This record gives sequence, structure tokens and C-alpha cells, in this order.
Amino acid sequence: MDGEFATNTDPTGRWSLVVPLKPLRLAKSRLARSAGDALRPLLALAFAQDTVAAALACPAVLDVVVITDDATAAAELAALGARIVADTPAGGLNAALAHGVDAVRAARPGAAVAALNADLPALRPGELARVLTAAGAFPRAFLADAAEIGTTLLTTAPGTELNPAFGGPSRHRHLSSGAVEIELAGVDSVRRDVDTGDDLLVAAALGLGPYTARRYAAYGSPPRSEPEGRTQQRTGTRPAARAEARPEPRTEPGVRPRPGH
Repeated sequence: MDGEFATNTDPTGRWSLVVPLKPLRLAKSRLARSAGDALRPLLALAFAQDTVAAALACPAVLDVVVITDDATAAAELAALGARIVADTPAGGLNAALAHGVDAVRAARPGAAVAALNADLPALRPGELARVLTAAGAFPRAFLADAAEIGTTLLTTAPGTELNPAFGGPSRHRHLSSGAVEIELAGVDSVRRDVDTGDDLLVAAALGLGPYTARRYAAYGSPPRSEPEGRTQQRTGTRPAARAEARPEPRTEPGVRPRPGH
């Protein structure tokens, strides 16, 4: 399924996105607590479909590369227009992302590349475009998730290594590595990844993409909320008023200065 990219650098400066996806039988394990084992892989696929479809509809995006060894997901996402690359390193999430960047730049050495989570079912193309535009001013930049613990997007400019450090408290690791944190109000759909039933409820309030919405409706009722306290840290959402009130950084609008600056 490996397609070929044009070998010239895109003159419009648009981004190549790399989206990693576990085999569906393993994906979104924490969601099984609320959705059950039968629905869980179907939701994982739907999340990826909505993520990829929204990314491909984003005017700032040239193409999307999905790193996966799952045959079903590969077929469905290729049908949307994504390029599928096998996870040949088989070394976990960060190795898969580095492999994806290599696959992009083997054909387009001057590509600007962004790693994007596959579990953003409420993703809006316009919000993604705003984030990528802000990121374009820096060699490396990232967007924290809604809980302000992890990362949903990490970008690298042409000629710069991605150096991904996803997983767990990756926000701190990306800050420590010198990546600039993007801080924009009104981009909740890019920050709202879904690992739990509570996350999915919040994403549904934002507005689910069509693939997840169909799975959500077929479930018959919203996945039940998990016991209070079990997911509080992971699913905490910044109140809208606080997000709007956060002062703009002094250097560039919408970004946090690098540590030490």
C-alpha cells in the first residue's frame, strides 16, 4: 500500500502529517472499561477515520501518512486518501513516528512534518490549520492535550529532526527537549484525544466526526462515565473561561517561549 509522493518540495509550504495507529485489537484498551471489548476496536477505527478525514480536509495539509500494521485500518484509511506505511521498526510509538518522518522525507526531503494522534474524533480542519500555522514559525513545536499532560501534535520544520517523546507526561518531555508549546484558544478539537469513556463524552459535546458519530449512535447510548477519581487526572478539561483568559505569550502570539527564554 505504500504510495509515492511527488519528489519536489511543495511550494505552498503545506504539511505532511504522520499518524500512528496500533493494531485495532490492541488500541484504546482503557476505553474497554466503558465501551466494552466489542465496541472498543470499532471506535478506535472510527476515531482514526475522523482524524485522517479532517486532516486531509485541512488547507494547511498536503498529505497524511498512517503508520500501521492493521490490515483493516490500512484499507479503510487508504480509501480516505492516506498513504499507508507498515510499522517495520515495531519499536513502539516514537519509533513508528520517526519511521513515518523518514518515509515522508525519502521522497520530499524539504517537507515540514507533523506527528498527529489518531484519536481526535472531534477534529476540525480549521482548528488544525490554526495550530499548524502557529507551529510553522519554529523548528519544533507541540500542542498539549486537554489534560495538559500529554501531547496531541508535534511538528518539525524542514531540516529538523522530530525527536518525538510521546506517551505519558510527554508535554514536559517535549518542553524539556526545546520544542515550543503552542497556546491557542479555540482549538479544543485538536487537543481532545480520547482514551476513556469520559474523554469520549467531552468529544461528543464538541461534535464528533461522522465515523465516530455513527458508532456512537449504534451503541444506543453514550458510553457510561467511569468512576469518579479513576480518570480525573487524565480527562480534566480546562474551563473555557480560563482558556480565553490566559495571557498571550510575549514573544509570538499563540506560542510559549522555549525554556530559558
